[in-house]
Amino acid sequence: MVDGSSTWVAAGLGFVAGFVSSIPGGPINATLVAEGPRRGLRWCLFLGFGAVAMEAIYCAIACAGFAPVFESRWVRAAIESVSLSLMLWLGVKYLRGSPIPGEERVEHFVEETFHPHTAFWTGFLRVLGNPAVLLLWITVAATLLSREWIENRWESKWPFVSGVALGGMGWFALVGWGVNCGRGRFSAATLHRLAQGSGVLLIGVAVVVAVRLVAMLLHATGK
Repeated sequence: MVDGSSTWVAAGLGFVAGFVSSIPGGPINATLVAEGPRRGLRWCLFLGFGAVAMEAIYCAIACAGFAPVFESRWVRAAIESVSLSLMLWLGVKYLRGSPIPGEERVEHFVEETFHPHTAFWTGFLRVLGNPAVLLLWITVAATLLSREWIENRWESKWPFVSGVALGGMGWFALVGWGVNCGRGRFSAATLHRLAQGSGVLLIGVAVVVAVRLVAMLLHATGK
């Protein structure tokens, strides 16, 4: 049974992860900046709700993919190595502002197939068609679970997923307010700079993970 403190820790980590992961420039942020001033704050909020709903599903799928796989130190090391590589790759992509390969093609396919007519479903389907979101949450889940920052059981994972949803909604609500009531505080250039900051943050976390991974391997080999 998970105690209250670990539940709050998982929820807090989820909130921070959800907020930060929503910052990099993507289809939702671009849509909010481009159409938010014309459509209004209510439309922005529903777009964010749809995006967050799909993101929480992706996050839950990522968490579900790691069940009893962390019992071996070497398995944890292998998973951390993969997540480290993905984190560095995503960090460089965000820093350079480069699109994820295949991202736009999948997004167009999803929208042309389902033709969303409401803000909620537009946000939902645009995240559904963004493979980088699932890739990011696989990376985050692997890192947090392998380091035991969240427990490998759903009593801890659900607070984390809920925190992710709240954090993501907090960011999208902030952008929606910024483009409607914030006197132009959010623009494409502002989001680009914030995305670059997210890239730097991801690379920094990857460096920390790399140091801990090397230390764990040295300890395992007795050096």
